[in-house]
Amino acid sequence: MMKVVQPPLIGSFFLPSLGLAVLSLIVGYWVTRKKKDNIKSELDINESPSGLENELYSMPATENPKRKKKKHVCNCGSTQASNFEKHPSRIKIMYGTLMGKSKKFAEMLLGHVAEDGMEVSAINLKECDSEDNFVGSDAKDTLFIFIVSTYAEGSPPDDAQWFYKWLEDSAFDFRVPKTLLADVRFSVFGLGNSLYSENYNVIGRNIDNWLSQLGAERYAPLGLGDENVAESLHGNIEADFDHWSEGILNLLKQPQHTTVNKSGCSKGNDCCSKKGKKKITNKFQKKKNNILEEADVTYDTDSDSDSNEPVLDLEDLGSFVRVENKAVEDSEEEEEINVENGETREMLTPQLRESLTKQGYRLIGTHSGVKLCRWTKAMLRGRGGCYKHTFYGIESHRCMETTPSLACANKCVFCWRHHSNPVGTEWRWKMDPAELILEGALEQHTKMINQFKGVPGVQPNRLVEGMSPVHCALSLVGEPIMYPEINRFLRMLHEKKISSFLVTNAQFPEAIRQLEPCTQLYVSVDASTKDSLKRIDRPLFKDFWERFLDSLRALSAKGQRTVYRLTLVKAWNVEELESYANLVKLGEPDFIEIKGVTFCGTSKASTLTMENIPWHHEVVTFGEKICTYLEGYGLAAEHEHSNCILLAKRSKFFRDGRWNTWIDYDKFHQLMLEYYLSGGKASFTSEDYMASTPDWAMFGSPEHGFDPLENRWHRKQPKKDISGC
Repeated sequence: MMKVVQPPLIGSFFLPSLGLAVLSLIVGYWVTRKKKDNIKSELDINESPSGLENELYSMPATENPKRKKKKHVCNCGSTQASNFEKHPSRIKIMYGTLMGKSKKFAEMLLGHVAEDGMEVSAINLKECDSEDNFVGSDAKDTLFIFIVSTYAEGSPPDDAQWFYKWLEDSAFDFRVPKTLLADVRFSVFGLGNSLYSENYNVIGRNIDNWLSQLGAERYAPLGLGDENVAESLHGNIEADFDHWSEGILNLLKQPQHTTVNKSGCSKGNDCCSKKGKKKITNKFQKKKNNILEEADVTYDTDSDSDSNEPVLDLEDLGSFVRVENKAVEDSEEEEEINVENGETREMLTPQLRESLTKQGYRLIGTHSGVKLCRWTKAMLRGRGGCYKHTFYGIESHRCMETTPSLACANKCVFCWRHHSNPVGTEWRWKMDPAELILEGALEQHTKMINQFKGVPGVQPNRLVEGMSPVHCALSLVGEPIMYPEINRFLRMLHEKKISSFLVTNAQFPEAIRQLEPCTQLYVSVDASTKDSLKRIDRPLFKDFWERFLDSLRALSAKGQRTVYRLTLVKAWNVEELESYANLVKLGEPDFIEIKGVTFCGTSKASTLTMENIPWHHEVVTFGEKICTYLEGYGLAAEHEHSNCILLAKRSKFFRDGRWNTWIDYDKFHQLMLEYYLSGGKASFTSEDYMASTPDWAMFGSPEHGFDPLENRWHRKQPKKDISGC
């Protein structure tokens, strides 16, 4: 029998396996090395976050001995050859607006284009028949420029709703060919506010993306205008538009034109703002560090984009990119200088200064202002004081209305400033010292009072008294409590024996807790439910409702006089009695002011009309009804002329058969002096400086809150005045 000999394992199996393993390692090493070389090569080319080649890096190695820190280049710069043989023969500027700014920008661009002799028109999107305009033989010779704003919660303005819906339906309807708009050339400029985070310029982004999905060709990059001056790449939304429109005009002057690559802004890359620059830089840094995960820098993706499309050099794009580069480089150089010098951006831009100055504001420093209240002017003439004169005994002609912060965290529908002031959720601007603000406010206030010297009807004794203000209403505009040195500012007021009436919009609960005593602290309670507050105040904070409730809790812990300020808007918030009552129980304010909303004239920032203004008897009825839900509150005073009533806590302010809502100002300043000298240990309460309310000021009196020592004056022809406090 033959014996079968088993071959050795090392010879028949192990050695071939070892050979394969070694070969795999060699191949793996070669692939890895090749991949690293490719990444390194790519990084050498894409040294700037935008992924575009800079002129410095296109030089021969001998001409570039020292690599410099590269500037950010806008990602809008990627281009491809145009499918169109010639420039458009006509331009249609389509706009959708809420506050009128889109229309203003459209008219500005129309004027510039018309100067060059081109056929141009501006059309409101609500008057636009989409298929007639964008589908047909005429579309190929037309450049469509869209200038559209984004409204609260990422919705289009009323003017653009029909077009926006048509475009969205067409982009996502599988029955609509993706070449529907193949004969269309377009460019989009969006107006928005980056403080609204995920909804920032979403309408402009979507229009840009959906047009591209339907085959339209992007003539120029997507422009994003940012109302938030702290994040706007060029300083403010007007400058953003100027920069973008300059690029459009330069492109129109070029003999030949290359359009923007679909792999660029169609993805919604926010490469025209600081926020987007940071995102792109972070993504580039991750890639450089061989971290392969991709940063999220888009809102929408372009399904038709082709990553293999040829990308041209910067110089091939012409004037648009040269304008883009210069603006961005200048912006970065300015930011670098500011960082080196420890400086930050000012709140008030030149455009804001111009706008607020036209409205009668006297601006102080970089973020403060003062303005004369109409009741100050009235009392100088002996024509009566404001509701605070009736409710709390202030002398209206000696009251200074100011604010140390023109910025606000809300965009209320009834804002009498028509949203011309800045907005923000935190202090990110250059800060002026409290001394500068107070000195400037007093100086400007007294100058405005002095202008009434010799004016018919002005009482000489009151003019003299008005030159020395003893009250300060921190309710002019914005959110005074945002100012980091607000406590220092209050202390300086009190040292000068000037009382302080501070109003907050209930979005900064920690600031309320840290606030030192003031004469009277107000919280604006404009709605009683989360949905209605969002609809009326249009807050910037995502957690606005939680902040609102926490602010009311913080108010309940204050020992000094506290007030809920309710603004009634018919058909908006007057039916929420029980919900309002629950909020009162949460904050337990000393007083509740209930005031009918003031009509400030027509404004595209608000949909309010005269139908939303309640009559005085309706305000009184609301006050009587809410008292039935609240134990311990009663109708204490009214000022019919201001359409306002006052509810007060009976347990505190109703003594010996009469109300005591007025303030003993001398006693208050004495208590504050003791508080400061004791380092805050000598606390006091609202009952320690209350005073008796005169009969004429109490609710139900024949005078209805009008001081009998004053002379009631009726206008023959009512004029709009939005300077009330």
